[in-house]
Amino acid sequence: MRRDDDYIRSLLFSYEESEEWLLMMPGDTIGASEDERRERYHVLLMRDAGLVTDVGRGTFRLTDYGHDYINAVRSDTIWQKTKGGALQIGGATLGMMKDIAVAYLKQEAAKKLGINL
Repeated sequence: MRRDDDYIRSLLFSYEESEEWLLMMPGDTIGASEDERRERYHVLLMRDAGLVTDVGRGTFRLTDYGHDYINAVRSDTIWQKTKGGALQIGGATLGMMKDIAVAYLKQEAAKKLGINL
């Protein structure tokens, strides 16, 4: 299965919007649906990258780094630029995606605020 950065972004947004800080790991049982298996795989990738962390058996939460990633990729304009930048260099890690997004976000903030960041 391939990592889907758009899907990770949408999952992070949905986790952020949840009223609960403790999230349940999807697809944890035999017979899980294809959607549950896909989400589980991507949660595991996000855990590998430090965006989420295990809390207990079958549960996880967003990390501070995960919240920073969400804020960096929140703007659709910044996200499109980030994906375009990753394509120009032939791909990027999740950490690099955050770094690229932060760079574009800083560029936008500097322009709007009239300051150097």
